[in-house]
This record gives sequence, structure tokens and C-alpha cells, in this order.
Amino acid sequence: MSDLSRSAAPKIIAIANQKGGVGKTTTTINLASALVEQNCRVLVVDLDPQGNASTGLGIEVDDRQMTTYELLLEDVDLDEVILNTQIDGLKLVPATVDLSSADMELMANEKRSFLLHDALRQVAMDRYQFDFILIDCPPSLNLLTVNAMVAAHAVLVPLQSEFFALEGLSQLMLTIREVRQTANPNLRIEGVVLTMYDARNNLSQQVEADARDNLGDLVFETVIPRNVRVSEAPSFAMPVLSYDTNSKGAAAYRNLAKELMRRNASVAA
Repeated sequence: MSDLSRSAAPKIIAIANQKGGVGKTTTTINLASALVEQNCRVLVVDLDPQGNASTGLGIEVDDRQMTTYELLLEDVDLDEVILNTQIDGLKLVPATVDLSSADMELMANEKRSFLLHDALRQVAMDRYQFDFILIDCPPSLNLLTVNAMVAAHAVLVPLQSEFFALEGLSQLMLTIREVRQTANPNLRIEGVVLTMYDARNNLSQQVEADARDNLGDLVFETVIPRNVRVSEAPSFAMPVLSYDTNSKGAAAYRNLAKELMRRNASVAA
């Protein structure tokens, strides 16, 4: 059972964008890895039925006996679902395709929007002493994503540097506003990070200019470049910081982690 009177010590960030292919999972696992390099203790919660964050952190499907499905729907203890990864200080609650049916099953639960909120606030969480919990959301604005937003303190939005990138943000912002009004009044936007950025490309530069004009300081100073090492790393089941520690992609995620920590100085203190 969860203790709702307990304040959540870790900073919980939902990494969300209803568009697929924007670098959401890539950002989750590499930001988590970079935060660990900064001596933070981090938990990644894989809330995407595709389970890409789990695969990208080296957890085979056969090793995912207990997952976010059980965490949400079967009220299991955190100890049963939290796995170690190959990176010291980085732990994972994995996902499998079983999670794809969770949205329908959640509909019948009167606490359907608060299940992840309660699960991440079990008393057992204190023992892990996490600094950050990063939730990798599915590429849709379904009940799983709503659960992430209700559980989170903030939402981080990866934004691909391509045409029409900003247009999809309006629906996401509307969902965040609705969650604020109905379930989580303290939810805020942590920031927007530009991904797959090509400085030689006029379109990337235009998307960046438009994003900064429209969103101001919400846009992180750090941009994530289009980098072949970032693309290759998941096929080796590791973050780019482990796959090629000296790559431009690894450097960018380190900078993003440092910028995030500056924004949350009290969390990492």
C-alpha cells in the first residue's frame, strides 16, 4: 500500500510527446545515464508497451518478470519490479507488450489516473533514495500518459527539429492543462528539448528560432544533435554515454543533465 501523506523525495519527470520518433526514449535513457554521471541516483519507469527504454538499458524481455503492468494493476511492491541495469546508480521498472492492454483495464478502475502516483509513493521508495525518476511515456495521450502526468512533478518534452514540430505541442499542452485542473495542480513544464538538431540545416535553425520565440525560457539551451552514435547505441543495448563516451551526442546529454540539475538545484543538493 502507498502512504499518501509521505512527500515524494525524488523529482519525478514525465518525458512525453504524443508524436512518435521524436527522441523521447533516447532522451530518457541518455539523460538518466548522464544524471548518474553527476552522482544522482535515478530510476527509469518504462511506461511504453514497446519497452524500448528497457531494451535500450540492456534488459532482455525474458528478464522482465514483473513490469509496469503489475505495478499499476496488481499493486505489487516496488522491490519486485525495480531492476538493476548495467549502470551503477541507474535502476529500471521495465515494460513489455502486456502494457498495451492496460489502457482498457484502467478504464474500469475508479482510481485509474492515480495508480502510478500511488505506486511511486510507496514507503519502500525511501530506501532507494532516488534523486530523479524519469518516466518514458508512450507516444500517445492515453491513460498511461495521464498516469505519468498525475504522478510527475514536471513534464519534459522532446521536440524534433522538423517541419510541423510545434503544431503537435498544442494538444500536449492542453492535456497538461487538463491534468493540472483535475488531478495534479502542481504539475509544470520542466522544459522543451530540441532533438535531432542539424546546425547545417536551415530548417533546424528555423524550428529552434520558432520554439524560442514562442516558448522562451521553457526551451533548454542544450540541443541534441542528429548524431549517428546516438542512433547506433540502442542496437547495442546501451546509452550513447556508454557506447561512445566522446561522441557529440554523449556530450549533449551531459550538458542537458547539467542544465536540468541547475534548474533543480535543491533536488541534487
